[in-house]
Amino acid sequence: MLWSGWGDPAKAAALPAPIRGLLRDMLGVRAPETPAASFGEVRLPVAALSPLVLSELRGIVGADHVRADDDARIRHTRGKSTPDLMRMRAGDGSDAPDAVVLPGSHAEVLELLRACAAHRVAVVPFGGGTSVVGGLVAARQGFAGVVALDLARLNRLVSVDAESMVVEIEPGLRAPQAERLLAGHGLTLGHFPQSFEYATLGGFAAARSSGQASAGYGRFDDMVVGLTVATPRGTLDLGRAPKSAAGPDLRQVILGSEGAFGVITSLRLRVRRAPAERIYEGWRFASFAAGSAALRRLAQDGPLPTVLRLSDETETMIGLARPGEIGGLVADAGCLVIAGFEGSSEVAALRERAAMVLAGLGGVPLGPGPGESWAHGRYSAPYLRDSLLAEGATVETLETAGFWSNLPRLYDAVRLSLHASLGSPLVMCHVSHVYGTGASLYFTVVTAQSGDPLAQWEGAKRSVNEAIVAAGGTISHHHGVGRDHREAYAAEIGDLGVEILRGVKGRLDPEGILNPGVLIAQPPGGRVDA
Repeated sequence: MLWSGWGDPAKAAALPAPIRGLLRDMLGVRAPETPAASFGEVRLPVAALSPLVLSELRGIVGADHVRADDDARIRHTRGKSTPDLMRMRAGDGSDAPDAVVLPGSHAEVLELLRACAAHRVAVVPFGGGTSVVGGLVAARQGFAGVVALDLARLNRLVSVDAESMVVEIEPGLRAPQAERLLAGHGLTLGHFPQSFEYATLGGFAAARSSGQASAGYGRFDDMVVGLTVATPRGTLDLGRAPKSAAGPDLRQVILGSEGAFGVITSLRLRVRRAPAERIYEGWRFASFAAGSAALRRLAQDGPLPTVLRLSDETETMIGLARPGEIGGLVADAGCLVIAGFEGSSEVAALRERAAMVLAGLGGVPLGPGPGESWAHGRYSAPYLRDSLLAEGATVETLETAGFWSNLPRLYDAVRLSLHASLGSPLVMCHVSHVYGTGASLYFTVVTAQSGDPLAQWEGAKRSVNEAIVAAGGTISHHHGVGRDHREAYAAEIGDLGVEILRGVKGRLDPEGILNPGVLIAQPPGGRVDA
């Protein structure tokens, strides 16, 4: 992972001329006056951990698996939100951990958490480092230091239960590695979010990730049938049947908790047969409203494709709906739907039935070209963000979800808030995930950087968070809460909901060492009353 951007630096590309012209003429974007900092120019704070603590950590996992060098600290600093990258590009490494610790077993994680609690050291569980909501920045006040608990060594496919279609996998396994291992058994998770190339399975669970094929395979939290969790108080081993009426499901307490309640050390996951065929195609609708109505019809009455996405007029025109073709502006393009079908013998019939529904509701078939272009570039958007930042544009994404009847209100509320905060930004949106009762909205906003681009975006983010809550949407459909959504999340669940979560944290993590400041606010010093 590039320390100040996304992914593989070799994949970054200069912006096409039409996009540079659009940025200049439409948004007033100008190249930054100050070049981005180099790796050697990143300013790191003096490491706070005492030699005694470092020695104890080395005794638990081995000296080779405790790193306090600049390289390790920089590469475990923050996540990959636009503010995170802006700070790194400015050479600001002030949130760097004091050390990076790589445990090799559940027992080592337990021992590390107990030691850190005893010494009042904050612990940030670290998977792929792809958080875009401030989920990897620990509050330092009241702690003797901060360590990043990197789970990369917990990377095995432990077992395959072919009869139950359940696998046990360790959390540090990256998604591409997991798919390769599962393919050897003719299986797949079917979970392909935009972060697929770098994110880990533990991160998917901790943030309630949703992949681009969720219409067919479900969200990641739908796939979790069991998990093992290490906490400062001991072990939670959850999930012994597909479903249960034995009280509230404690798996749901851990899913989405972002490392604030415990560290996931093992996952039991539902898998599917690997598809023999994948077909992606495009459809054109005259308006976002017409396209939304078509998606709702498929979601409620079927047949439901494996992948189903709808871009609004602006996203379709700019070409972001077809990332493989970015740069070719398409006037009067309407709204693009991508429909994907994965499976075996049933694919042809499913595709034909879906086509009848889409055509009957006003859709115009565009053939496989747009779908293949989308599939080819489905992971490339974060690289485009890096290129835009280098040109002097602020570009960020945000997402929400709501019921179908409320979706137009939510769509308008987000757009109006962004325009009120940023003047005349470019705001694009697509429906990325659909359900019988509603859908998610995924926005991309581009604007010229002000003299203080961090403050510019933080003000816009506060306003849009308030607009989402006021319009009845959820503050996050699949990015998580982190620090960026913490106050809006508290407003969404109410004071009593926050008290319940503090009670859970107080029982599992009484010293408050696990990812302090993420998910819920806690008192300075970290300790949480049980």
